[in-house]
Amino acid sequence: MDTQSLQAFLAVADSGSFSRAAEQLHLTQPAVSKRIAGLEGQIRARLFDRIGRKVTLTEAGHMLLPRARAILVMVDDSRRALGNLSGDVGGELILATSHHIGLHRLPPILSAYVQDFPDVRLDLRFLDSEQAYQGVLDGDIEMAIVTLAAHPDPQLRVVPLWIDQLWFVACSNHPLSQQQELSLALLCQHDAVLPGPLTFTRQLINEHLASHGLHLKVGQSTNYLETLKMMVNAGLGWSLLPERMVEEDVARHDLVRLPVNIAPIRRPLGYLVHRERTLSNAARSMLERLDAARDGEAIDWDLPTLTT
Repeated sequence: MDTQSLQAFLAVADSGSFSRAAEQLHLTQPAVSKRIAGLEGQIRARLFDRIGRKVTLTEAGHMLLPRARAILVMVDDSRRALGNLSGDVGGELILATSHHIGLHRLPPILSAYVQDFPDVRLDLRFLDSEQAYQGVLDGDIEMAIVTLAAHPDPQLRVVPLWIDQLWFVACSNHPLSQQQELSLALLCQHDAVLPGPLTFTRQLINEHLASHGLHLKVGQSTNYLETLKMMVNAGLGWSLLPERMVEEDVARHDLVRLPVNIAPIRRPLGYLVHRERTLSNAARSMLERLDAARDGEAIDWDLPTLTT
């Protein structure tokens, strides 16, 4: 099996379409079909069922899928290991990050990195933290800088870099904005605007409220924190947003920090890489920069891993 055929197979399997796979691989659709046909000929089994415009994996396709991913990861890993022998810092670095971290934490680090290592082709991907986390697990992304899961997968090396304190905020004319002290019970009677229910941040918030026997009234959700801040400003509800993101708005009185009578809610931000992956020199150099930027509070942050 050649790697190009396996790449075509994975592209069709992931996208569910020969035409979308062709776009991703910068090939024509007949070229993708030819690679799939060649692969099917080698294994003497059909990999996809084509019914109308729908493309689905056959039983043989489902069996090949994880093996194809593992083969391509192994090939890439070997290339990186050999490339690292020269000691040069170059090549491609696929790095994923969330929009919030990309806007508020990374700019000075990235600016210095690209100046110091001009031969690195930085493929910067803005993804939800949960997507980036899965991308590192699957081997599609070399490293990610994201909101960290409460219980990281043991296959990942996870390093906290910064700790975000989350502030309860609302607009200045919100019914709760004049309160001198605010209970969680009263807060939960009002609509919130928060990240989606499957995000690490929302899960953290839900766990804190559940520990008090409370549940949220969520009016609207979006995973983009800048959009959440706009929705709070518009009076659509209260929210929990990072201090670093809203402190200027609070200072200008555009937003009000709500005096909720509980201990601060905090979330860790950091990087993650796969423990079994050989990192490129470009990735190792990036990790050195990130470690140097690590906050003292994050060094003591404990992240329990999942048990297997």
